[in-house]
Amino acid sequence: MTATFTPKNSRTWHALNPLWQGAEDAVQKGLPHTKLAPAWQILLLGDGSPTRHLQLLTGEPTEVDVIDMSLVGADADGAPEQIVVVPGPHLRRQVWLRTASGQRLAYAASWWEASHVDEYLQNKSLPIWASLARLRTELYRDVQGIYLGNSAALESAFEQSGPFWGRHYLFWHHGKPLTLIYEVFSPYLTKYLGSMQLDVDS
Repeated sequence: MTATFTPKNSRTWHALNPLWQGAEDAVQKGLPHTKLAPAWQILLLGDGSPTRHLQLLTGEPTEVDVIDMSLVGADADGAPEQIVVVPGPHLRRQVWLRTASGQRLAYAASWWEASHVDEYLQNKSLPIWASLARLRTELYRDVQGIYLGNSAALESAFEQSGPFWGRHYLFWHHGKPLTLIYEVFSPYLTKYLGSMQLDVDS
């Protein structure tokens, strides 16, 4: 298993420095296949569970390393603008998603209503999808934005060169926003999904 990577400052989170970004309209339409290959679009733009997808791709359980649980209160925390629809004060959670054998596959930061986070994440070591599935919680994953960008911290943690693809989305429950999640995926996944971009000359 790889060693747990801990940010130098646990009060920060790893947003990409975007080279390109798309809003909800790009998510709904999809991207040209020369920009992002179809298999990657299913992972990034689909409304299914990434932890479930990662498990199916790798054949291993998807496990979580929690690296940060911080109360950020009313601070916007540099989060995507949709944080305003999640009731506050907020608690920010940061995790690595990895295989059981230790290969890091994704990074995620999420913002929750601090007073309700224990209700939904009863076992902090479980992926969010697993926690909510145990509660039989009905959810709608509403992808709001997609990014291609760089991050020195994620390059070090993934042991992969950027740029990286990421996204952010809201989880809705009973018609109300439950949490805002920002995810970045490791290029290691090209092992299963193929190249992130199609060769326009092929």
